[in-house]
Amino acid sequence: MYTIGIDTSHHFLLLVLMDENKVVDYIQDECPKLQSEYIIVELDNLLKRNDISLTTVKDIVVTIGPGSYTGVRIGLTVAKILGSIVGKTVYTLSTLQLYAGVDNALVLMDARANRCYVGRYSSGTALVEDTVLTNDEIRKLLNENITLIGDLHLFDKKSYYPNLAQNFFLLKQKWQKVDNIDILTPVYLKSSQEYLRK
Repeated sequence: MYTIGIDTSHHFLLLVLMDENKVVDYIQDECPKLQSEYIIVELDNLLKRNDISLTTVKDIVVTIGPGSYTGVRIGLTVAKILGSIVGKTVYTLSTLQLYAGVDNALVLMDARANRCYVGRYSSGTALVEDTVLTNDEIRKLLNENITLIGDLHLFDKKSYYPNLAQNFFLLKQKWQKVDNIDILTPVYLKSSQEYLRK
């Protein structure tokens, strides 16, 4: 049986086809604000080129945020349809957790208005809760002893985005099962000073 991973929360349309042992195939295309136009077509393409029927897909894992308001909801809507109508088991994962993977990482994702969503992870586990900080606050956190991931151009560095498809698979033990698909909602963050107190 197969699992489909979905992330539409930021720049990418990410669709991942996994079996129990590996990533079988994936699409990771940069198309900000256009995910809704392509997600169904590309999901169909992904399944067809691997000669796989949706009936052999057992689970869906989707990022739940933070990220683009519309982007996060696109992925969740597709996951909810597959969960409630088609009967797939749905799991969720923090967007920042997906980007961090299993690295010792600080993930920075543009939240606009001179702010970023910030995630601090090690081996797939959050060291502090995902939050929002101003870019000035974030500059105090940057150092050479940690992997920086995400929209680093905001801090005069080269932006870096990992292989998110592989991260979905590597974080399998971190997926959170959704018991009631009808009340699944996006995660939107408020500012916090927790990072500066650590």
